[in-house]
Amino acid sequence: MSNPPETVLADSHRVSCDGATDIPGGAALGHPRVWLEIDEKGYVECGYCDRRFVLKGGPADQQAA
Repeated sequence: MSNPPETVLADSHRVSCDGATDIPGGAALGHPRVWLEIDEKGYVECGYCDRRFVLKGGPADQQAA
């Protein structure tokens, strides 16, 4: 059984993902950097690593609810 994708809270509608941001020296372990745009749903998922970026205070932010 696999772990659920990581969720990252974002301050901006435009986010970048390289799959290894939180891994020290992990650039070789990630994927090419992609820029993603959070839409009206309040979140976007990376097509490479399935990491979900949720806009703080947006409709998908569970902490704001």
